[in-house]
Amino acid sequence: MEFLNRHISDFQLNHWETLVDDWFFVFALAFLAFELIRYAVGKKLNWEMTGDTVTNFVTLAFFIGITFVFMGAFYVGAYVWASQFAVFDIPTTWASFLIVLVLADLAYYWEHRILHRINFLWATHSVHHSSPFFNISVAYRHGPLDGFWPLFFHLPLVLLGFNPFMVLVVELLVQLYQTALHTEVVGKLWKPIEWIMNTPSHHRVHHGSNRKYLDKNYAGIFIIWDRMFGTFAEEKEEVVYGLVTPINSVNPFVAFFHGFQRLAVDVWKMPGFGNKMGVIFGPPGWRPKKKTSASSAK
Repeated sequence: MEFLNRHISDFQLNHWETLVDDWFFVFALAFLAFELIRYAVGKKLNWEMTGDTVTNFVTLAFFIGITFVFMGAFYVGAYVWASQFAVFDIPTTWASFLIVLVLADLAYYWEHRILHRINFLWATHSVHHSSPFFNISVAYRHGPLDGFWPLFFHLPLVLLGFNPFMVLVVELLVQLYQTALHTEVVGKLWKPIEWIMNTPSHHRVHHGSNRKYLDKNYAGIFIIWDRMFGTFAEEKEEVVYGLVTPINSVNPFVAFFHGFQRLAVDVWKMPGFGNKMGVIFGPPGWRPKKKTSASSAK
């Protein structure tokens, strides 16, 4: 137990972040090759899946470009700046690392859930859900503003007193864990694992457009958050991946911008300022309630 009190330096944290991120990407590419070979052997590999896989990495390039140019320095700078206003001075140890990892996972759950329930946030996150396939490349399918919103949900951890670089590392670990879940290769795992941890089976449900699977399984690492907050669904029927209204395109520009294009069209067509705000800030598919006349209400 003594190691839990061992100090972790900022240099170590930065080194881990770079090392883990780079090597995991190498692993992801190797695993993707295995998945595609498996699909080819099963005669499921086709040009649409191939084009969709390429699109996933093109959207990743778009996302990295936007993040690097507009948000990278701001994101790190915001954490470092906010750290001077921290309520507590929490030491950077293995114990605090494990605690903030759990808290970051809880923050991710609420971030993820809100991205699904507010239309202008869903406009960017829906890019990730627009693929009709499910392999590890889908994890790299990002929308234009996907790198912006996590800041607001994890900044409270810095203000609480956790080392800002440690918060960045645990954010990365939650994201990489999520990345590994995007596969059909792994079936259901041992029940105690399925009960506590997020698994490929649980995350397949999250990517389903089946009515019973909509808005379920938002978890990052621990599926217990969904069980606690009433958003859990078990994988039972075959998952139909993608959006309820498919984009039907492997064009990376269509994939990357379709969410904001759809939102703009819906706002433009909706009469009345209040209703337009309802479309923007309401859940996906929001429509104003129909007024009931006095006679029909009786």
